[in-house]
Amino acid sequence: MRQFDLDAVRKEIAPSGTLKCALNHGNVVLVRRGPTEDSPSGVSVDLARALADRLKLPIAFRHYDRAGAVSGSVDTGEWDVCFLAIDPERAERIAYSEPYVLIEGAYLVRADGKAKTPGDVDRLQLRIGAVKGSAYELHLSRTGKGGRLTRFDSFAEATAALDAGQLDGLAGVRQAMRKVAADHPAFDVMVTPFMTIPQAVGVSSTRPLAAQFVAAFVAEMKAGGLVRQSLAGSGHSDVIVPT
Repeated sequence: MRQFDLDAVRKEIAPSGTLKCALNHGNVVLVRRGPTEDSPSGVSVDLARALADRLKLPIAFRHYDRAGAVSGSVDTGEWDVCFLAIDPERAERIAYSEPYVLIEGAYLVRADGKAKTPGDVDRLQLRIGAVKGSAYELHLSRTGKGGRLTRFDSFAEATAALDAGQLDGLAGVRQAMRKVAADHPAFDVMVTPFMTIPQAVGVSSTRPLAAQFVAAFVAEMKAGGLVRQSLAGSGHSDVIVPT
C-alpha cells in the first residue's frame, strides 16, 4: 500500500473524528444485524473495523434497510464510508474502490412455470418485484429488462406482494432469493443470473484523498486474504472475490 499522510486522510475521511460507516442491511451476504446497533457482523463490518483500526479512529455504524437510502444520503454527512454495489448513477456522487466481492442477481420464479432463463422473463413479460434503488433494480430499469417490473420500498413489501399473488416472481441477490425459495416450495431460483453485482467501498466524491486511501486499503485487504476469510466465517465462502 502506498504511503499516505494519515493525519490528512483522517481529517478528510472523518471530519467528526469518528469513522461513520453506512451498512446496507438489504444485502444478506455483506452484513447481518447483531444484538445491538454496535455489534453487526459480515464482511462489510470486518472491512469497516479494519479501516478504522488502520486509521486509528473510533467507529460508529449507521444502519439502513436498503441501498437507496444509503446512496441518497451521501451529501448529508450521515456517513463517511459506505459499502454498496457499484452503479453508474451512484458513481456520480460516490467514489468507489475496486470491487471486493461479486454477487449474482437472480430471479425467483415459479418452479413449474415456463420461465427458465432471464430472457424468458422478458419474453413472457412476467410480473417481477424488486426493491427500489437497489443495484439490481437500477440495472433492470436502465436496461429495460425484468419483464413487467414493479418497484417496492422494501424487500418485505415485495415478498408480501408475491404471497398475495400480485407477482410472478422477484429479482434480487441470489442468496436472498434462496431464502425466499426455502419458504416458498412452489418457487425456485434461476440457475442463470441476470447480472453480476460488484460490491465496493465508497466515499463521497468530494473527498478525493479519502477515496484514494480507501481504494488502496481495499486492494490490500483483498490481496492479504481478509475478505476471503471474512466471507468464509460468515458462511458465504461461495461468493467470488475478484482479483
